[in-house]
Amino acid sequence: MTERTFGLILAGGLARRMGGGDKALIEIGGRTILERVIETVTPQCEGLILNANGDPSRFARFGLPVVPDDIPDFAGPLAGILVGLDWIAAHRPEIDWMVSVPGDCPFLPADLVGKLHAARSASGAPLACAKSGDWRHPVAGLWAVSLRADLRRALVDEDLHKIEVWTARHGIAIAEWPDRPVDPFFNVNTPEDRARANDIALQ
Repeated sequence: MTERTFGLILAGGLARRMGGGDKALIEIGGRTILERVIETVTPQCEGLILNANGDPSRFARFGLPVVPDDIPDFAGPLAGILVGLDWIAAHRPEIDWMVSVPGDCPFLPADLVGKLHAARSASGAPLACAKSGDWRHPVAGLWAVSLRADLRRALVDEDLHKIEVWTARHGIAIAEWPDRPVDPFFNVNTPEDRARANDIALQ
């Protein structure tokens, strides 16, 4: 049985390569990436929250709590992960685990949470992240809520923003997926990626 796990969708980036805006609201095959992410991750989690900065009303139709970074100046995905862990500790203290997923990956795997927990359990590490092909995906990860104070210290006191530097301190397990025929962690960063994702979705 998989441990009870809450989900965090990270949509706090600046989408510079897409010309700005919210990558999570890009439509792929007639549906937003965010809709696709919610549909895949909801059955795997106790609930979902969305990390996004700026006016939260643009996400109102999705019905999720929207939590902004509380570290200033777009401090990167670790800042989003921190507010997710803090939100769970405050609102769902009975839950010890959080899974984070990027808001720009339209084809996430339906077994994400189970495989991350299996890898973590087998290794004894308090963290896990996904890998497909030759690439690790540190933002598609499993996080122990108990590490949130250490993460805040790293961000605030050390100005540390690299996910893999911080996770290496604690130990991280790797859960692997094939990257063929479609990489489940394919992310939409550019207009060309968007066109390719549309082609995949319509196959």
